[in-house]
Amino acid sequence: QVQLVESGGGLVEPGGPLRLSCAASGNTLDRYAIGWFRQAPGKEREAISCISSVDGTTDYIDSVKGRFAISRDSGKNTVYLQMNSLKPEDTAVYYCATLNCRCGSDYYSGPPPRQCGGQWGQGTQVTVSS
Repeated sequence: QVQLVESGGGLVEPGGPLRLSCAASGNTLDRYAIGWFRQAPGKEREAISCISSVDGTTDYIDSVKGRFAISRDSGKNTVYLQMNSLKPEDTAVYYCATLNCRCGSDYYSGPPPRQCGGQWGQGTQVTVSS
């Protein structure tokens, strides 16, 4: 069973970048489709991006397209979320999770939802504020 640990969160000014990491132990992360999710106070956890285990297909919700990029480093057993041009509305706790649903499927209008999450990390706080 894979264990996931997120890191890289923090306080950043609007327009700034952050790179989140999702490091795995206990199994090879390449075996899994991985999703990034976020949860703002008082809101439901939403899927924001995913990367396939098969062909590297990626997907994003509209509000982060062109600003966020998901990637894998197989050698480090880690998935990254590069976040650029951050906005105050990006403030949330960010989670990574293995996915039990396919990334890039036409079944969903975007990345698979939180119900598709398998193993979750503990989350990392991202705060965008001046």
